[in-house]
Amino acid sequence: MDDDSKPIESSPAALLRARLKTPRAAAIAGILFSVLLISSLWLLRISIPADPLETGAWIKTSSRRVSFALDLVPFAGICFLWFIGVLRDRLGLLEDRFFATVFLGSGLLFLGMTFVAAAATGGLILAYSAQPEALFGAATFVFARAFTFDIMHFYAFKMAAVFMITASTLAVRTRITARWIALLGYASAAVLLLGSGYSDWVLFVFPSWVLLVSGYILIDNLRGPSRTTLKDDER
Repeated sequence: MDDDSKPIESSPAALLRARLKTPRAAAIAGILFSVLLISSLWLLRISIPADPLETGAWIKTSSRRVSFALDLVPFAGICFLWFIGVLRDRLGLLEDRFFATVFLGSGLLFLGMTFVAAAATGGLILAYSAQPEALFGAATFVFARAFTFDIMHFYAFKMAAVFMITASTLAVRTRITARWIALLGYASAAVLLLGSGYSDWVLFVFPSWVLLVSGYILIDNLRGPSRTTLKDDER
């Protein structure tokens, strides 16, 4: 069969254009994830005291603001899934199974535990609206508050640090982002691993790094085909 009989849709140029559509959309989703999560964390930080054993006075004065912050979390999670998708798409045939498994697993664990923490906090607000007087001083409130603090600071964002380490390792090996961004990812992951349990502000490191990566990918896609994509097509 002659090459001229080949469908136009299967030409390398057409396939390249089709593949570039998803990374661009997902890069924007990564930026949205960062903005939504930073906004949510900031609202929670200024509304809820850092001490996990506080008495819960914030529910009386800041419940609406906290509820709004929690409403942002599911949308941030959806955008984060798109962000994972764009990184895997840029890896293409260069994706390493070992690192890709840890990368995907840590990202999903971070997302799942963040949802659990948000649901637990939302449950406290619903319980207060049902029985305002019974909630304060109850062992259930103390447990739920401590549970939410621990799962966010010691588990969810530790998984975020693992996600950053594996993503940075893949970036160094495949050059899907600039090398300095990958090195900054290692440093940021170390800050999260060591400091997430001591300060709420440390949690902002992760969405800030995702914002940087997403911005780089978006600009790279607007400039033209990436080196990784061209290598995949050659193979």
